[in-house]
Amino acid sequence: MDRYNVTGMSCAACQAHVEKAVSKVPGVESVSVSLLTNSMGVEGNADAEDIIKAVEDAGYGASPENSAGNTQSGTGLLEAQEKALEDTESPVLRRRLISSVVFLLVLMYFSMGHTMLHLPLPSFFEGNHVGIAFVQMLLAIIVMFINRRFFVSGWKSVRSGAPSMDTLVAMGSMTSFLWSFFILMQMTRSVTDGDTKAVMAGMHNLYFESAAMIVTLITVGKLLEALSKGRTTDALKSLMKLAPKTAVIERDGEETLVQIAEVKTGDIFVVRPGESIPVDGVIIEGGTAIDESALTGESVPVDKAVGDEVSAATINRTGFIRAKATRVGEDTTLSQIIKMVSDAAATKAPIAKIADKVSGVFVPLVIITAVLVTLIWIFVGQPFGYALARGIAVLVVSCPCALGLATPVAIMVGSGLGAKNGILFKTASSLEETGRIQIVALDKTGTITKGEPTVTDINPANGVTLAQLLNIANALEARSEHPFALAITRYFSENREEHRLADVEIEDFEAVSGKGIHAKLSGGGSRGELFAGSVRYISGIVEVPEEMKREAESLASQGKTPLLFAGGRKLIGMIAVADTVKDDSRSAISEMKRQGLKVVMITGDNERTAEAIGGQAGIDYVASGVLPDGKEKLIKELGELGKVAMVGDGINDAPALTRADVGIAIGAGADVAVDAADIVLMNSRLSDVSAAIRLSRATLKNIHENLFWAFFYNILLIPLAAGAYVHFMRGWSMNPMLGAAAMSLSSFCVCM
Repeated sequence: MDRYNVTGMSCAACQAHVEKAVSKVPGVESVSVSLLTNSMGVEGNADAEDIIKAVEDAGYGASPENSAGNTQSGTGLLEAQEKALEDTESPVLRRRLISSVVFLLVLMYFSMGHTMLHLPLPSFFEGNHVGIAFVQMLLAIIVMFINRRFFVSGWKSVRSGAPSMDTLVAMGSMTSFLWSFFILMQMTRSVTDGDTKAVMAGMHNLYFESAAMIVTLITVGKLLEALSKGRTTDALKSLMKLAPKTAVIERDGEETLVQIAEVKTGDIFVVRPGESIPVDGVIIEGGTAIDESALTGESVPVDKAVGDEVSAATINRTGFIRAKATRVGEDTTLSQIIKMVSDAAATKAPIAKIADKVSGVFVPLVIITAVLVTLIWIFVGQPFGYALARGIAVLVVSCPCALGLATPVAIMVGSGLGAKNGILFKTASSLEETGRIQIVALDKTGTITKGEPTVTDINPANGVTLAQLLNIANALEARSEHPFALAITRYFSENREEHRLADVEIEDFEAVSGKGIHAKLSGGGSRGELFAGSVRYISGIVEVPEEMKREAESLASQGKTPLLFAGGRKLIGMIAVADTVKDDSRSAISEMKRQGLKVVMITGDNERTAEAIGGQAGIDYVASGVLPDGKEKLIKELGELGKVAMVGDGINDAPALTRADVGIAIGAGADVAVDAADIVLMNSRLSDVSAAIRLSRATLKNIHENLFWAFFYNILLIPLAAGAYVHFMRGWSMNPMLGAAAMSLSSFCVCM
């Protein structure tokens, strides 16, 4: 996706117009414009110059987001993204507002203060109604000039055939001003004719204060909106601030402080206690505890040793380490997280299309409504000034901004909050869709279980010590490549000192395909033959007691794999190995059930093992014996029963992750699975699946609330502004100034 910064947008109608203009450019497959971040994401092979020209022709400005610097290093991209999210709008609006208020207060003193409250004026203005009106006009012109952006933008959008919110504001203010100017001209004529009564009447029909008040109050709303929009993007900005600016690397045997952009893959960097890890890497010397809370939300520091990976922006808490850079610039974990969050903000949630469709036709409908309201009031016999006030109120009370912001503010907060807690939503669509999930399909290995077999039970035969069994088992399994062999050798290494274990030399090692292992003790002759394998294999070599067979059967029913060992023509003992259930799996699955979800476990294991693991994890529905290519088919079948989320971590899960309505990848899993998924769980915790669903549901609820209030606000206030309640509600109506104030508050309320 190519990203662009867009300038000049003021409401959802602007957003819709930019999207429409860019979608017509040849080569553009899809386009999504964010009013919240003033950004645009474009997919396809269209030329950047053609895209920028289309935006400019529509009356707005555009520039590539990565134009600020060197994107290869990643520094330029982060700087450009930070620059795009900088609140440059608030300071400008604040200055505009202060200047406007100063002149507006003087104007209000001359209009309402003197006319209605009879506050004193200089003697020059005593009885000089035309002079007072002329001062009001000059002050209104000054305030309107200070806020000229409304008029420039409004005119541009009309000229391009897509009137915006600025058009409504400009029309309301300008209509008030022109009507007042017309009344002023009538007053000068009345002075010439000596008609004092007409001059006095004209003073009560002036709307110069409304013309100035409308643009000032809308500027108040714009300032509040800009400030609250700034809060909305705080999560993304805080992630960007984490990016380290410098690194200490080793060059020619010396430590050198360099800019982060200068670090290359393969460089050796050093990090002392209290310093940030500059780029992703692997520790080659030293050990420490790393605070990864910035990336994962996990507050407890993680112990790291030689061979362990470290990520950019995490904090080295205790020891000195040397590490080799493996990912720099855009490829670091932090940069990928920032990209995912910003991409999610740039994409559209399906629910946003409702607001987009309404916003696209909203402004023209409001203009037509305002004209009709004015004509209707004239037709029923009301004075032109009264009818015009109703039409102007309709123009300024209407708020397409609230509609346009309803979805993106919720999406930005939701995805930002998720990123802070190690839950990465790749798109706005995935954030919305996750809340509608009804079925969760879980891959067993690496998702429910730890993904690496461990020793669970050790049972030496009669007359054999625990140490003797482990010594023989380690000697045999050390040469095997089977995953179960790794579990036994790891257990041997971890318990060497506790059980006083010793290495045993063997020779003539042979792996008997599908059965087990055969070897000889070094110098042991025929009596030194050693065997390891299944109960069936060992039973054909030595006598296995019935008691041992029953125990092996019991272990197998628990989802464990019993391995028997024999030597010197007698049984040495049995070791059971299993891929154990993760500590949080059962509680995570219970939480999913409490959320009303159906949980299914998918595994290639046989039915007995699968049912045993499913029972331990608390799963009701188990699909066993599913081959890798069968996972996708099963997800498709489950999809006929409801919306499905697939949770997996392996390469063989990628097709199923893609097929599911929402694919969720365990962060520690294979890159292919992460790439194929819609959501990435950085902490590799199954409990984060229910957290992601809970967050999505909360975001979706917030979007619904925002859209409801945005629609309800307009449904309620447009008729009020039009005067529809005058005869039913004891004269209820709305003057243009109150309409402008109400319109300003609506966007602010949605953002907050």
